[in-house]
Amino acid sequence: MGMDAPQSPTTRAGALPHRWTRVEEPGAEAVVAAYRTVVAGGGPAGLTGGYELAKHGGSCVVLEADPRMVGGISRTDEYKGYRFDIGGHRFFSKSGEINDLWREILGDQFVKRPRLSRIYYDRKFFHYPLKPFDALSKLGVARAARILASYARARLRPIRPERSYEDWVVNRFGRVLFETFFKSYTEKVWGIPTNAMSADWAAQRIKGLSLTGAVLSAFRKPLGAGRGGVVKTLIEEFHYPRLGPGQMWETARDKIRGLGGAVHMDRRVVRIDHDGTAVTALAARDASGKVYRYSGEHFISTLPVRELIRAMNPAAPEEVRQAAESLGYRDFLSVVLIVDRAETFPDTWIYVHEPGVRVGRIQNFKNWSPDLVPDPSKTSLGLEYFCFEGDDLWTASDAELIALGRREIDAMGLVPAEAVIDGCVVRMPKAYPVYDDAYREHLAVIRNWLSRLDNLELAGRNGMHKYNNQDHSMMTALLAARNILGHGRYDTWKVNTDAEYHEDGPSDDEQKPGVGRLVPRRVASA
Repeated sequence: MGMDAPQSPTTRAGALPHRWTRVEEPGAEAVVAAYRTVVAGGGPAGLTGGYELAKHGGSCVVLEADPRMVGGISRTDEYKGYRFDIGGHRFFSKSGEINDLWREILGDQFVKRPRLSRIYYDRKFFHYPLKPFDALSKLGVARAARILASYARARLRPIRPERSYEDWVVNRFGRVLFETFFKSYTEKVWGIPTNAMSADWAAQRIKGLSLTGAVLSAFRKPLGAGRGGVVKTLIEEFHYPRLGPGQMWETARDKIRGLGGAVHMDRRVVRIDHDGTAVTALAARDASGKVYRYSGEHFISTLPVRELIRAMNPAAPEEVRQAAESLGYRDFLSVVLIVDRAETFPDTWIYVHEPGVRVGRIQNFKNWSPDLVPDPSKTSLGLEYFCFEGDDLWTASDAELIALGRREIDAMGLVPAEAVIDGCVVRMPKAYPVYDDAYREHLAVIRNWLSRLDNLELAGRNGMHKYNNQDHSMMTALLAARNILGHGRYDTWKVNTDAEYHEDGPSDDEQKPGVGRLVPRRVASA
């Protein structure tokens, strides 16, 4: 999966011929290539953009920093024949166009999987969404009574002013239920105390059919009943590539090449040349230090916004650089354990609300697709830890992390430590853009400056610093490519990222332009 061989000029209508020359630069040899469009990043957005361009005869190249794999956080890694996601990726979209595109790329390589996910808390499993009698029987009569009493107190004496996520949840559901099912998991995922997250995130994220509503429905009228008495239900099954989501993006890469486009691996973008009004070229470096310069007429960036601004040549103004450095990211690592058992638990994944362990979620890859596991007598599990690059989890050795995973899965009673026979660790930096109290202002400064570079399109989760799903990232890239092809003029920033997108049917806000997914925002200082 190395670099494509230099291609001879294409005669396809409207395509810019590929031109290659060699030039000497201080300290490294540079290969100069010209394409009509240069795409930075080989994740879902970058490859979707490249595929759309190549399909319509546009000369394009996609640059991917990884020397082997495409797909970004949606890639599928492999260890001794075991294939695994960097997190789980369901292929379910409200967009018929995206559903059609997935099938256009991958054909009949999808399997249909039932959705079974549960919540682990207090060494018990709770159905997700919760079934009230199941939940209450496992919580016990005493705790159920405490939940009801706590709820009553919260309604009689609500917290004022209501500033934080914690305030919002406690006011509506009581402190006992908040501490039971909200606090631990939320803080694991985002690394921010719940009393420092803004209330507006809770207001959008916790609505309709929710874990809380399911518990409280045993006590009072269910949430959502005010709108016709119907509570939305979670999707019960979804499609999934037979060999994992990376199969989708590996196939997209191959199709781009087959259509006359290029995907170059081991090309980390390190410099973005511009003249103040337009980008003129990207410079990418391979693992050996060799520099490659790609000139073009149009450019799509899916790079993290912070890296995009750092790479600008000439440098962006100080105000813009400071805004970019102020953007934060939540990082992620997966400890993959190979278990000497044909079956472990029936779930596709488990949410771990237990505060006594650091793991946040556990994937059972065999239940996503049996073809991810080469030996049917074995099972592979992915223990997901949310962290910040440079913290104690991120810097721990692989051996230490595998030992941690074995201890925690044993302590939870899921799999005895001695049944774990092998394992590996995958780290994924910048998995989730963080929304703090000032990110909107920082991003506005950056977007205002970038708007003068009229041949640069941004796309994707990190490329736009938007906490969106795989299908939303793809849509931003489709629209960016269509802007370049002259098939319309679209504002990619208005692609809907409704928070309930993957969980239920159409939301009330689905058709509203500019409605965005909310993630925890740090509460501004009083």
